[in-house]
Amino acid sequence: MSELHQLRALVREFVDERDWDQFHTPKNLASALTVEAAELLEHFQWLQHGRLEELGQEKLAEVKHEMADVLVYLVRIADKLDVDLFAAVQEKMVLNREKYPAEQVRGDARKYYEYKK
Repeated sequence: MSELHQLRALVREFVDERDWDQFHTPKNLASALTVEAAELLEHFQWLQHGRLEELGQEKLAEVKHEMADVLVYLVRIADKLDVDLFAAVQEKMVLNREKYPAEQVRGDARKYYEYKK
């Protein structure tokens, strides 16, 4: 069993033990994921760069837990919509390689439509 499948099973078990599946619509889960992503961002809000050395151990632990919350909701949405996240990432990377050819965009952080063709 892959690690993503193990995560899905772990989250399913947690949800089932609490009878929360009834609340886990894709819309509700996407909303919750957005809230958790904002909570993750909050830890970096006033830092100059947000690098590891700016965080310190206590804040890093909080960031780690927010990252876990984001992942849990993402895994849960994928489970509810029967999306294989690993396959989705592979598919998206093919599209990204076409959209952002390395020889054209190396070292350039602009959006694909902003760089010269």
